[in-house]
Amino acid sequence: MTLSGSYASGPSDKPLLGSTIGKFFDYATGQYADREAVVSIHQQIRFTYSQLAERVNTLAKAFISAGLQKGDRIGIWSPNNVQWLITQYATAKAGLILVTINPAYRSHELAYVLRQSGCKGLVLQNNFKSSNYEQMLCELCPELLNVSAGKLKSKEYEYLTTIISTTESSIKGIYSWADFNHLSKASSDQDLDLRLSSQDMDDPINIQYTSGTTGFPKGATLSHHNILNNGYFVAETMNFDENDRLVVPVPLYHCFGMVMANLGCLTHGACAIYPSEAFEPEAVLNAVQLEKATALYGVPTMFIAELALPNFSEYELKTLRTGIMAGAPCPVDTMTQVNEKMNMTEVEIAYGMTETSPVSFQTRVDSPFEKRVSTVGSVHPHVEVKIINPDTNKLCDVGEMGELCTRGYSVMLGYWENPKATSQAIDEYGWMHTGDTAVMDEDGYVNIVGRIKDMVVRGGENIYPREIEEYLMGHAEIEDVQVTGVPDERFGEEIIAWVKLNGNSDLSEEDIKEFCKGRIAHYKVPRYIRFCDEFPMTVTGKVQKYKMREISIEELNLQEQETA
Repeated sequence: MTLSGSYASGPSDKPLLGSTIGKFFDYATGQYADREAVVSIHQQIRFTYSQLAERVNTLAKAFISAGLQKGDRIGIWSPNNVQWLITQYATAKAGLILVTINPAYRSHELAYVLRQSGCKGLVLQNNFKSSNYEQMLCELCPELLNVSAGKLKSKEYEYLTTIISTTESSIKGIYSWADFNHLSKASSDQDLDLRLSSQDMDDPINIQYTSGTTGFPKGATLSHHNILNNGYFVAETMNFDENDRLVVPVPLYHCFGMVMANLGCLTHGACAIYPSEAFEPEAVLNAVQLEKATALYGVPTMFIAELALPNFSEYELKTLRTGIMAGAPCPVDTMTQVNEKMNMTEVEIAYGMTETSPVSFQTRVDSPFEKRVSTVGSVHPHVEVKIINPDTNKLCDVGEMGELCTRGYSVMLGYWENPKATSQAIDEYGWMHTGDTAVMDEDGYVNIVGRIKDMVVRGGENIYPREIEEYLMGHAEIEDVQVTGVPDERFGEEIIAWVKLNGNSDLSEEDIKEFCKGRIAHYKVPRYIRFCDEFPMTVTGKVQKYKMREISIEELNLQEQETA
């Protein structure tokens, strides 16, 4: 059918899954018991579905024995590993709300998330790259040094009682993984069954912090129904089954990893393969070759790095069939190379946002090649989308640019403890306003052409300039600062900060970067610093960030990339 207005709804011959994640997990692990569920190459671990179920049930019972109640929040602060996956499903079975924390976060950001979500527990890896997680946590909660594990009483974090290491820990107040799991012996299978039966598919099960209209990230609260179904339909659209083996270099703390990968595999009996703790292009291609992978996920920068390896041609990639490129605008040339050079003839683009679980558009295998490499696809099953004039809220004509809105099962429950922000994002009719500018063609394919909000997407990471601005304004010698994004060949976008200094300051570019280092996540540290006396302004005194971007592009001799 040819469209006249920019509205579409996703047909499907498959119904939505009316289940909690815990109940579906029990079904899937029974159905696919002897098939491989997960391979963690860097840990040299592989589990079948039955082996995974055993470990998940043990951890879930340990949570119950530790006194964690349905609806309690428990954070996870760790790179990709098997313990992350076990925690994801164990919290779901125990009815706990998993708060996924970016491994790149530093103490400033961690403190905010712990307070805002009211975390009662935290699962963490001791350290990762340059981040000593235990040290940062002890700086926030020095009481951990002198209390028994599970007995934390913090002045600053009133709910936080239970800290669990994914391995061992020398800190008195932190459980080792083995010691915490041992608590499971105090709970029975009946206790777990009772906890499982007390849950509803519309209960919140995950909080993911994402950028929004305020300086600090907001906690998008997602239900069982939200993410179980989105994971299912992402994989279903890729024609996944129990024979598929998916390499997962994307971070698990993000929807791309925990929903599209982990839940996508679970709902189809497929195998998730973790090549390394964090992205390493060589490790990815090695995983494809060793494990005879059929599918590969990544943001565009990951695929670009893999294709650029000097020994790329030496890797055997013939088993690859499909995969997804998402998380940032996809360069058309990169998409074409992935299709041709990596044997991913059925590779797809997906588009969405954390607040929509995440995917609302995806290309299909049978879509025309031109559409598969130059658009974000068509609307997802059971989802409605429309493009409206942001000034009038009226439906745009086909081919007319406007704001993309989406509605359906995938729209979040709301922002955690933030009803004002929720009402600003989701209107009275249930439409989630994405803030993205889009165009729909007569066949329902959509192009994302920009953002109404000034969020920067760097290598798949959503960065809200206000947060960086507020942090930099804490420097005594900075009078004012404005942050925006500029194009970058590798990451899609990079950050530039326009800085007005106090009159007598001789602050340098390096001084500003040093002020950020170790205090905010590395990807939020501005790549470029531009000192200025004034900002481009409207007559009403509003900063014109689009002009800042234009000026910066010209001065830095940068070029916009063609994207879907």
